[in-house]
Amino acid sequence: MHGRPEAHQSAIERAFTEHRSLLHAVAYRVLGSVTEAEDVVQDAWLRWSRVDVATVADAEGYLVRVATRLAIDRLRSARVRRESYVGSRLPEPILTDADAAQNALLKESVSTAMLLVLETLSPVERAVFVLSEAFGYGHHEIAHFVGRKHATVRQIALRARKAVETRHRRYDTDQATRRQATERFLAACLGGDLKALMEVLAPDVTMVSDGGGFTGAPRTAIHGRERVARAVVLSAQRPHGSRAQVFQVNGGPGIIIHAGRTPVLAVTFHLVKGTIEAIHVVSNPEKLTGVAL
Repeated sequence: MHGRPEAHQSAIERAFTEHRSLLHAVAYRVLGSVTEAEDVVQDAWLRWSRVDVATVADAEGYLVRVATRLAIDRLRSARVRRESYVGSRLPEPILTDADAAQNALLKESVSTAMLLVLETLSPVERAVFVLSEAFGYGHHEIAHFVGRKHATVRQIALRARKAVETRHRRYDTDQATRRQATERFLAACLGGDLKALMEVLAPDVTMVSDGGGFTGAPRTAIHGRERVARAVVLSAQRPHGSRAQVFQVNGGPGIIIHAGRTPVLAVTFHLVKGTIEAIHVVSNPEKLTGVAL
C-alpha cells in the first residue's frame, strides 16, 4: 500500500522536473525578473503537486498554462512597485547557454534590449508575444494558456508583434563580433585606456545603469561616446579582490564582476556595425542572483 503513493509522487516530480527549465524560461521572459520567475516556478510546483497526473493528458500544456497565468498576475501586481523604482530600471541579468545552435528567436527574446521593449506591452500582450514568437506555440494553444478566445489571441499577437517591430532596434547578432567588442571594452576598462575605450563605442552610444538606489549608479542615461567613456573609466574602480570576466549573459557576451562568489556588477552590450551602441549596467544587489556563480 505504501508503494503506490510513492510511485505517484515520483511520477509527479519527474513530470515537473522535465518541464521546469521551460517554465522558468517562459516566466523570465514575461517578467524580466529572475527572482519572480523562480517564484512562479515554485508556485506552479505547489499546484502541480496536488494534481492527479493520470488525469492530465498534456503535462507541458498544463504547466505552461499555470506558469503563464501566474506570471501575468505577478506582472500586473508589480506594475505599481515598478513605477516607484529609484533611477533607471533594467531587467535582471541572467546567465545563458552559449550554444550557437540555440534558436535565434529564443536567444533574442532574452536580450536586455528586447526585454525592455516587452516592458511597453500589456501583461497579456507580453505573454502572448513570448509564447508565440520565442517558443513557437500556436494561437489555439496560447488561447488556452491565457484564457482568451482564439480570434482574440490572434489579434493580440498581431498587435504585440507590430509594437515590438516598431520599438525594437536591430542589433548585431554575430557572437564572435560581440565577444571581441566585449573583450576590448573590458581590456580598456582594466587598463584605464580612454582612447581604446572610445574606439569600441559608437558615437551616439547610450549607457543605462540600474543601481536601484543601493549603489552610486547614475540615475539617468548617459549619451555620447566621450561622456560614456569617461563615466566608465571613472566607475571602473572595483572592490578589492574582485575579478571581472566575460560570460554569456542574456543571450550574448557580457561582463560580470564578482567579489568572491558574489556578483556586484553585470554589463550587457548591444552592437551596430561592430561598435557598441547601448550598454546596460546592473549593480542593484537584489537583481544579481541570476548571475551568481
